[in-house]
Amino acid sequence: MSEISTAAPSGDRQPADQAAGAVFAASGVSVSFGGLVALNDVSFRVEPGQVHGVIGPNGAGKTTLFNVCCGFVAPDQGRLEWDGRELVKLRTHQLAGLGIARTLQGVGLFAGLTVLDNVTTGLAARRRAGFVSAALGLPRSDREERELRARAWSALERLGATGLAHRYPSTLPYPDQKRVALARAIVAEPRLLLLDEPAAGLSEEEMHELGETITALTSDMAVMLVEHHMDLVMRICDTLTVLDFGQVIAAGHPDQVRDDPAVVAAYLGAEVDPTDQLTIGRG
Repeated sequence: MSEISTAAPSGDRQPADQAAGAVFAASGVSVSFGGLVALNDVSFRVEPGQVHGVIGPNGAGKTTLFNVCCGFVAPDQGRLEWDGRELVKLRTHQLAGLGIARTLQGVGLFAGLTVLDNVTTGLAARRRAGFVSAALGLPRSDREERELRARAWSALERLGATGLAHRYPSTLPYPDQKRVALARAIVAEPRLLLLDEPAAGLSEEEMHELGETITALTSDMAVMLVEHHMDLVMRICDTLTVLDFGQVIAAGHPDQVRDDPAVVAAYLGAEVDPTDQLTIGRG
């Protein structure tokens, strides 16, 4: 099965040093649920230091593809590769160890923990002190806890959210809860960040701020973004993969994809004038 090629990066950003050479790729991925084909021979690449968007109409297969990339769903056919090696029987608990982080559509914060403690849970895989050390308050455990909380504070600082550190999630407006969830995802300093509809529930101003944040994150990680809001997608993505009925119908630079007749038809319906364009832009 051939791989769908993508256009060269736009040139607005250079690959991040930390992620240099680390490419996330799907090749010929197919998934069926009973008689329903959710994905059919889907291929794409997420290049270092870039934002790669996955878009498509409702029911196009975006969520299934995201779930495959996170290890929630095993593909019937095809393969995933990360940093030069194939991911075989990927499981969600393996992501952090591979240098991959993800957020889901909901925030999934722990109501009984402060914001700082919530972000610290993103470092669970980095804990070395055992339960007995923690229970007895041994020096190693105390030192490790201070180190982890310092890293959590730095993640909040990166997102301009240190003022929320000692509050509880239930006291925060939804946009701030999403910032906390993002901080928890990046606290382990991943090389690849998978974002599932991060702009859901945000205002235009909040989406603009989110776009700037995601762009800044590419200084040291690649981003795969599944999103419905086209203004955000077209503004921050370097390359796009467009799905419709589980198949790739277009791939490349946002400007190329926006004007692709197959993409226009998928979003506006088959019976459209070929000269019609999607009313989306990059501004």
